[in-house]
Amino acid sequence: MYLHKELETMSRSEIKQLQLERLKKTVNHCMNSPFYKKRFDAFGLKPSDIQSLEDLKKIPFTTKEDLRSTYPFGMASVPLEQCIRLHSSSGTTGNPTVILHTRRDIDQWAEAVARCLYMVGLRSNDVFQNSSGYGMFTGGLGFQYGAEKLGMLTVPAGAGNTKRQIKFITDFHTTALHAIPSYVTRLYEVMQTMGIDPRRDTDLRVLLIGAEPHSDEQRKRIEQMLGVKAYNSFGMSEMCGPGVAFECPEQNGLHIWEDYYIVEIVNPDTLEPVPDGEMGEMVLTTINREAMPLLRYRTRDLTRILPGDCPCGRHHIRLDRFKGRSDDMMILKGVNIFPIQIEKILMNFNELASNYLITLFTSNDNDEMTVEVELAKLLTDENEKLKSLAKEITRQLKDEILITPHVKLVQKGTLPQSEGKAVRVNDLRRHF
Repeated sequence: MYLHKELETMSRSEIKQLQLERLKKTVNHCMNSPFYKKRFDAFGLKPSDIQSLEDLKKIPFTTKEDLRSTYPFGMASVPLEQCIRLHSSSGTTGNPTVILHTRRDIDQWAEAVARCLYMVGLRSNDVFQNSSGYGMFTGGLGFQYGAEKLGMLTVPAGAGNTKRQIKFITDFHTTALHAIPSYVTRLYEVMQTMGIDPRRDTDLRVLLIGAEPHSDEQRKRIEQMLGVKAYNSFGMSEMCGPGVAFECPEQNGLHIWEDYYIVEIVNPDTLEPVPDGEMGEMVLTTINREAMPLLRYRTRDLTRILPGDCPCGRHHIRLDRFKGRSDDMMILKGVNIFPIQIEKILMNFNELASNYLITLFTSNDNDEMTVEVELAKLLTDENEKLKSLAKEITRQLKDEILITPHVKLVQKGTLPQSEGKAVRVNDLRRHF
């Protein structure tokens, strides 16, 4: 049975010691990369300059633009014949980002995912269904290999085909499901139309959710819908994929595996470190990868390190729920706004469904915001009640984001449905 208790319960001093050993080894290994060799030379750095974890700050940041400019294999630290797989982003705006993996990288990635699954109570007698896309998207094969490492019966259902997903859940007695949050809501709605009660008619007990930002209010709603415990998962293809950080049963932050990654939180504007507990951009350094290690990679994800120890007994630091991405931030009338702030308010209203769309537009040279949100039930001839509800939603949103949006309550099924990542923002403003 899978269990790496000695790695999960290391003390802070043991974690730091292991990190330093692996960091030194990683930096030396990076000199096999044409990109990092050139970068170190340009900054007058040598691997021997890194003698402490504090010395990490001497190394310049790595960015997504660096990965794109060295496309496809310019950042590799091993010969290509030693690599057995690559994953890449969609590359819709230029070259995709490509990450290479050796056999050891794949094995270690599976170990990390298995550790996450074991942490939330999954065992070899569970049935794991994966509704993520397979192929270049890491959520498919990443969870697949981890679940197999743990010894579970796996159902590689892939994305979409909701009625088939539900048939698999019921017929195969699925106990654990991996899905993105917006798709879980779609799954539940189809179950309702089919007369299936997930609490009564399925064996689901654990849900693993990630790949798109979601509020704690959305998570609680999902748990209530399906009658499961829903655990937040964080991963990104540049760091392998899923398995980077995961909630434990305490559900009070995501433990990031510090024997795999060194975490920094920096001010996204000044790039200076911020104190623990303060929100900033997460920067990650891989210290357990062969094919393509990354040093001080700017993730653009906004979070903070939660202070204090977790009652679960693990001393790996905990990350707060992600606020969003620095490049997802909306600026409206000089105010910084994240979609998750709006979702947090909407999910507090039982009258509302989970599907919503934020539209930014320009009217009479002023930027405006419309928030369209679906009603949970079909309502007719209740205009006064709807007006009152829209007014209260507007008031709470204004308190949260300091801007008064136009709130539109629409009938269920009106807004576009997505079986991939949900599109929450439509920016129609004129930019000069």
